[in-house]
Amino acid sequence: MTNFRWNSPIRLLTAFAVLVLTTASWAQQRPAVVEKLAKAYGFDSYGQIDAVRYTFNLTFPGVNLSRSWTWEPKTNQVTYEGKDKSGKPVKVTYRRTELNSQPANVKDEVDPGFINDNYWFMLPFHVYWDSSATVTEQGMKKLPVGNGTAQLISVKYPNEGGYTPGDTWDLYLGKDYRIQAMVYHRGGPKKPSLVVASWAGYKKGGPLLVSTEHSGTADGNALHLTFTNVAVKLAGSNKWMNVQ
Repeated sequence: MTNFRWNSPIRLLTAFAVLVLTTASWAQQRPAVVEKLAKAYGFDSYGQIDAVRYTFNLTFPGVNLSRSWTWEPKTNQVTYEGKDKSGKPVKVTYRRTELNSQPANVKDEVDPGFINDNYWFMLPFHVYWDSSATVTEQGMKKLPVGNGTAQLISVKYPNEGGYTPGDTWDLYLGKDYRIQAMVYHRGGPKKPSLVVASWAGYKKGGPLLVSTEHSGTADGNALHLTFTNVAVKLAGSNKWMNVQ
């Protein structure tokens, strides 16, 4: 199975760390739109979330993969169900805080996959969390897919560090600060170099808003990325709440 991913230098922070980053001094260091974007996706109530689950599905010429995840942000515990490079079924549970003690397949295959898929799944939060990224407002621009215009913000990562240094994510926001479309520019030589995708199929589970449908192109080839089996488990409850 081809390992097709766009990994960026992100930090998957615990709930405690997130609360630290939401101080007034932190907010003053970033454009106001960063906080508005995160809040549009439920960031104010992020601390209520004990766990999220989702399946990342990607179809692209030569690629057809599906990876299922359960993430408990307060403990940073991850459960993965999918296949390894040879196509054999894999199920593993680990804590990202103890990654160095994990087998090579977890460190080299599973966790990079988790980082990639979670970035797509919770992109608005990662834009807020990732202090290394420079966010600039570009004004109203024509959408890269479909008709109309939207507010463009560019999220640029440093040229050093992370899986793919120098990445830029151009996000097109509606008046409600929801992402309508995005353009991804890879900073390094790996492929794909350019990804254009819509953000649609919005669903909500508890406080969390999720875009479950992404259609577009990667280096000019058709791409379809979806999230299925999406659910949220809130603090004080043992029941999964499906997004709808």
